[in-house]
Amino acid sequence: MSNDPACIFCKILRGEIGSVKIHEDQDTLSFMDVMPQSPGHCLVIPKRHAADILEISADEAAVLIRATQRLAKAVKSALLPDGIGVYQFNGNAAGQTVFHVHFHVIPRHAGAELGFHARQMADPATLYPLASKIAAAFSQ
Repeated sequence: MSNDPACIFCKILRGEIGSVKIHEDQDTLSFMDVMPQSPGHCLVIPKRHAADILEISADEAAVLIRATQRLAKAVKSALLPDGIGVYQFNGNAAGQTVFHVHFHVIPRHAGAELGFHARQMADPATLYPLASKIAAAFSQ
């Protein structure tokens, strides 16, 4: 499970660091990105630590992409964006900043620019209402 003592996502999984959770099952956790590029930006991570997508099995990848698709559908239903970006980075040169495999689900609205990746912390008070909306849609 969450077995890397230095990994921030493993710390979230172990409850050492708080997060604004959306959905959790036995294999994955979905939560709000604390440095969102747009309102509703969220993440999906596996509960087993792996630095990137090259370190997970095909079965683990299938579980992770199913969870990502469910989250994207919930974001679409809850927030009504014009589009949804699904991103996944592997390695420093590719833009990965947390070395625990994860997918970004980012709602996009026509004409709205994306914020920069991993630059500015959001006020947690703005994340909770969005997470509640997405979580409600997740369970439908």
